Amino acid sequence: MQYRTFGKLGWKVSALGFGAMRLPVVGNDQANVDKPEAIRMIRYAIDHGVNYLDTGYPYHNGQSERIVGMALKDGYRQKMRLATKLPARMVEKAEDFDRFFNEQIERLQVDKLDFYLLHGLRAQSWSKVRDLGILRWAEKKMAEGCFDHLGFSFHDNYEAFKTIIDSYDNWTLAQIQYNYVDVDNQAGRRGVEYAAGKGLAIVVMEPIRGGRLSRKPPEKVAAAWGDALKKRSQAEWALSWVWNQPEVSLALSGMSTMQQVVENVAVAERSSSGMLDAEELALIDRVREAYKGSNPIPCTGCNYCQPCPSGVAIPRIFEMYNEAMVYGEARRSQSTYQGQGPQGMKAEERADQCTECGTCVEACPQKIDVPERLKETHAFLGPKTQS
Repeated sequence: MQYRTFGKLGWKVSALGFGAMRLPVVGNDQANVDKPEAIRMIRYAIDHGVNYLDTGYPYHNGQSERIVGMALKDGYRQKMRLATKLPARMVEKAEDFDRFFNEQIERLQVDKLDFYLLHGLRAQSWSKVRDLGILRWAEKKMAEGCFDHLGFSFHDNYEAFKTIIDSYDNWTLAQIQYNYVDVDNQAGRRGVEYAAGKGLAIVVMEPIRGGRLSRKPPEKVAAAWGDALKKRSQAEWALSWVWNQPEVSLALSGMSTMQQVVENVAVAERSSSGMLDAEELALIDRVREAYKGSNPIPCTGCNYCQPCPSGVAIPRIFEMYNEAMVYGEARRSQSTYQGQGPQGMKAEERADQCTECGTCVEACPQKIDVPERLKETHAFLGPKTQS
């Protein structure tokens, strides 16, 4: 296993981290984790040098933390560092901080955590927990020895990311969605550089875009990959692009099968910063553009249409629609659009709130007929009415 510096701690973390969000399940029931197989996978990873394990309160309907706790018995807890997350979106009052934390410690069956993260922060959820005193609470917990370091995971734009980092001097890590397609989305490359410049460890989630970058690519993308002189699997290209960047501390992979664990561990063993040459990086740039060219709605996420006078989250809606069409993941996009899950969209942000004022059409550099495409996306992503 290759190891990298973990921000300002100086600790060496494995290039690959185990994300316990996509453990194997029985019968497509996310709450029914295949416990023996999940434990076998986690322990295989640790036995082969993985020393960072990430879970979260809502994963597998609360079962992920329990399975992780089981996997870390028999001396495995001492071989790695453990991170879990406070479900910031679910917090309603300051008392919830202790309630969630105590429940998580009980689920994990551990005395303390190495890293505790505020989960999935956006500008609104950050403001809420900040005003409820989350930083005072965290400082007290760290002083009491309940966990060693505070960090956050993030799903918003660069400006919100920078604001959160600048709000507290003692963040240890920032966990962001980052891959060769999402270079400019959310925190993006600018966020990586800014956080690293502040001494934070950069923990990358979704380096393979939830597994989508490992699948058979669309025709335009496959044609671009045909120019590759060195042959790698789709997953290895995606992971290598992340590891190529010295600012990144580790790439988390949410692995669902033992085969994925074995393959990703093997790829991590030959990883390094600067592992891709200029020609390979240029190839990945062409692949990224090919992915964009495969989108049925040519939205680039520039956000010129924002804020919408009616509050419609236009770029996010178009992204969900494009994801569904390019990757064949209608159900996932539909559930998120309909408000399900931790990243579920609010009703007031959906496409049916459009009043067709035309402000977005004037602002769009891609000349998209936004109101018409919003009708199309809502018909596809929204709840189906009974006739």
